[in-house]
Amino acid sequence: MRLVHRDANTGTLKLRLETPSDLWRIARLVRPGDTVGASTTRRDPEAPAEVAGAERERRRVFLVVRAEQVEFHGFSKHVRITGPIVEGPFDLGRHHTLDLAEGDDVVVAKPTLSAAERAILDEGLQGTGDPTILLGAVDWGDSSFVRLRGRAIEPVADIRRTIAGKQYEGGQAEKDRRTYLDELASVVRREGPNATAVVIAGPGFLKEHLVRRLQEDDPAVAKKLKVYPTAESGRVGIDELLRSGKATEALRGSVAAEEAEMVERLVRSLAGGVRAAVGPREVGEAIDAGAAELILLSESLLADPALAPMLDRARAARVRLFVVRDEGEAGKRLAGLGRVAAILRWDWVSPTRATGSPGSPRAGPRSAP
Repeated sequence: MRLVHRDANTGTLKLRLETPSDLWRIARLVRPGDTVGASTTRRDPEAPAEVAGAERERRRVFLVVRAEQVEFHGFSKHVRITGPIVEGPFDLGRHHTLDLAEGDDVVVAKPTLSAAERAILDEGLQGTGDPTILLGAVDWGDSSFVRLRGRAIEPVADIRRTIAGKQYEGGQAEKDRRTYLDELASVVRREGPNATAVVIAGPGFLKEHLVRRLQEDDPAVAKKLKVYPTAESGRVGIDELLRSGKATEALRGSVAAEEAEMVERLVRSLAGGVRAAVGPREVGEAIDAGAAELILLSESLLADPALAPMLDRARAARVRLFVVRDEGEAGKRLAGLGRVAAILRWDWVSPTRATGSPGSPRAGPRSAP
């Protein structure tokens, strides 16, 4: 995301959307009631009256709408913002939909930015583009590949096959394994040239066989390979690798990988009992005590006005705020912990937790008197 222009007096931002993650970000920055402008097309109202509306020529114009509905379409990589036209050469008051894609410029009027909105904007402006990483977790008969780009985890292939057992060595088993290895290598050769890095993980020796095959068949892709052990293969193995932090160096720059690793770090901190806070009350107390280092916030809470004062205090205290997507394994894990949590700088116990307050997600059911 690139800041093209900023008007400090009005809070108007002109932003260039450069990656799919920027589309996710702009969809979270724009709220109902915000005014949003972009270059778009609309049928010419000055066409002769006898020309049917559907046949009138569309003109490219710059229109500003007051947002009523914001839709993020991750699959097609578009953001649609619908509302009445408030600025433009014609049709003021009529509804229009701005359809935003990668490469588009968008103007958003945000006189004030909440702490959560600032975190999303800063993340986009500080980014250097979304590296594309191909990640596979492989084992005989059960393998999965996904593509990481920014905040997106895009399925590439799930390859599940029944392979003859070792009692058939030299016959059907060998044929099955050779065919299966060919399928895996085919996926990597197809996706690898467009990837910044290729990460292969798995519990057995198949990953090493795959690496040797690629070194023989496609040395250019093989140079991008990094190999890591996991206990599982398939989608479970991919989630394991993203959470574990084992491939931090290879996955550097991937916001999706960072998201998974942060939530895993939170879970490990909770296991220790005194290095994490969960729920609005505990997190607020940790901020006021100066103990909070990192706050994880579910995107579903971005517009929650009750959390705004707490997040503003966190920003003033220079506590990092990271917004976690609701979809995906990391988002589900955070949702199970109350949707807002903090990793702490030092051992600290919330006073409400010490008294067993039901305001914390940690609090269990009270026993009967």
